[in-house]
Amino acid sequence: MKVEIDENSGFCFGVVNAIAKAEEELQHGTLYCIGDIVHNSLEVERLKNLGLSTIDHEEFARLKTCRVLFRAHGEPPSSYELAERNGIEVIDASCPVVLNLQKKIREAYEGGKADGVQIVIYGKRGHAEVNGLVAQTNDEALIVEGEEDLKSIDFARPVILFSQTTKSLDGFKRIVELVKENARSSVVVNDTICRKVANRIPQLKEFAVQHDVILFVSGEKSSNGKQLFEVCRGVNPRTYFVQGVGDLRDDMFEGVSSVGISGATSTPRWVMEEIREKLKDKN
Repeated sequence: MKVEIDENSGFCFGVVNAIAKAEEELQHGTLYCIGDIVHNSLEVERLKNLGLSTIDHEEFARLKTCRVLFRAHGEPPSSYELAERNGIEVIDASCPVVLNLQKKIREAYEGGKADGVQIVIYGKRGHAEVNGLVAQTNDEALIVEGEEDLKSIDFARPVILFSQTTKSLDGFKRIVELVKENARSSVVVNDTICRKVANRIPQLKEFAVQHDVILFVSGEKSSNGKQLFEVCRGVNPRTYFVQGVGDLRDDMFEGVSSVGISGATSTPRWVMEEIREKLKDKN
């Protein structure tokens, strides 16, 4: 049985950078991180064993004179202000793509207030990145998850549209199309989807059809993982969602000569390699 890892899968730059910073800073003592550093329980557990403590915003507000890592998703301005007040050293691992998007949204909001401009963000409500984006607008931006949310937009007013970096390009195009159809004032579109994520879809489809079975490796919390898993399954029905070697079953591989292993932008390479080695042992 041939087993191949998708070379385009695994951590994006933002996650690689955040984990590298965490590993480096853990050599110098206690380090906290607001939220899971990555949506993968196995990687979170690995870093926990190295000393990384995951906290929420309430716990963060009670800390003083310590070191806290801001993960790749980015943080709202209030987190930086609180850190300064409480003598907290910030290890900023925010993804540069996210930081640039935060800046664009802040400038659009400040520049458009006098004209009644609405900032609209295509993204997942409650997602850490989206929370940080909305905070750039004093929490006034409208979040659109799907077509049903368009009713919250006042189409008589100007609209400036952005997207969460990890959203589907096709989904964003559809929202843009509908906003323009309904608009009775100006619409400015900012395509802010990270191409590292968007380009994965055609690459993944090509990889998925080359194998009898696809093992898509992802944490259950990863929205990117869920999206890419469905892409895989759409072209190869024998696609299985697994978190690690513990999810492998013999029936997955009956009559199979080729297995492809792929993963989300939050999936560690070592987990995929562990699965590959397990399958080689089966051989």
